[in-house]
Amino acid sequence: MRLFPILAASVLAATALAGCEKQTRAPFEAGVCMHVIEQPDGTLKFNPVERNVPSMELCAASLEGMRIRFMRLGSPTRELTGAYQGKFIFVEKEGIYLGDTYEGARFMSLVRTGDGRLAVPGAIRQVQ
Repeated sequence: MRLFPILAASVLAATALAGCEKQTRAPFEAGVCMHVIEQPDGTLKFNPVERNVPSMELCAASLEGMRIRFMRLGSPTRELTGAYQGKFIFVEKEGIYLGDTYEGARFMSLVRTGDGRLAVPGAIRQVQ
């Protein structure tokens, strides 16, 4: 009988702590692909890169092109962050990751092939 109040208190405490975590969400603007820049004060600035983008994959491709152009200009930055319709897009060395929040979990969307191109995970089979 005494276990229930302890269990309920534990669940309530865990829920309260999860509510205290910072969870920055991306703005939802239909069809707008954005580049996200973290400011020195920790806030995020959302700059539109392209409008009327029909899918998240095309937004990720635009961000990848932007990353490559930055590198050609001598930028030391190898990773960048974008946003599309309420989701964050993280362009990293291993591939493209998606996340619901800036600080939260990220999920693999596209992986880099051996020559640096992006592909759907598992789409390219290795010949043995």
